[in-house]
Amino acid sequence: VQLQASGGGVVQAGGSLRLSCAASGRTLSTQAVGWFRQAPEKQRVFVAAISWSASRQYYADSVKGRFTISRDNAKNTVYLQMNILKPEDTAIYYCAAMRRFASGDYFVRGEYDYWGQGTLVTVSS
Repeated sequence: VQLQASGGGVVQAGGSLRLSCAASGRTLSTQAVGWFRQAPEKQRVFVAAISWSASRQYYADSVKGRFTISRDNAKNTVYLQMNILKPEDTAIYYCAAMRRFASGDYFVRGEYDYWGQGTLVTVSS
């Protein structure tokens, strides 16, 4: 499966953005999907994840209550709605998918087998 992340941009603090992770090649409906982000000179870290069945969502403490992950299997797309953005949210955001029907440790990068190219989010103060 190929993943394409989009929706990044420049936004003022307190604003909102919605990122999309569109899949091609096959259906994404049987794969858990996560979002990670990498700020300049920092490691790539977990942001949010959703199970393949959509029954479970997971969030990093830093984004809980502000970000929401969801999926639309009809559109083969996973979304990350980001509200009340802060300058520290500035990063390249990557989406990633696990193997089909896998449900590993959602917080760990190594559990994901497929990665998109990233989309840049810049939050100005």
